[in-house]
Amino acid sequence: QVQLGESGGGEVQPGGSLRLSCVASGLMFSLYTMAWYRQAPGKQRELVASITSSFSPYHAYSVKGRFTISRDNLENTVYLQMMNLKPEDTAVYYCSAERTGDVKYWGRGILVTVSS
Repeated sequence: QVQLGESGGGEVQPGGSLRLSCVASGLMFSLYTMAWYRQAPGKQRELVASITSSFSPYHAYSVKGRFTISRDNLENTVYLQMMNLKPEDTAVYYCSAERTGDVKYWGRGILVTVSS
């Protein structure tokens, strides 16, 4: 059974930093593209960042230069380092795992609130 578990969310002031972690189990982690999505209230879920099995990263324009995705295949963990957070970054952040020929797996999500 595949499980993705996010941690590291919470409330932070504008300009602050957080690091999200997602630990995966039940799959061959190193073979999967891992990604972070977010969904703000009243908005559609959007891709924030992804990293392929060959460690090629992608960051959405809205977070480029502020967020960094990374992965540790020994720990089956993907990270999202978030810096210079803005109120518009407030959302539920979801971890996902995908691979050609397999279903897309999702974590339950974790809330990040950026507020003064």
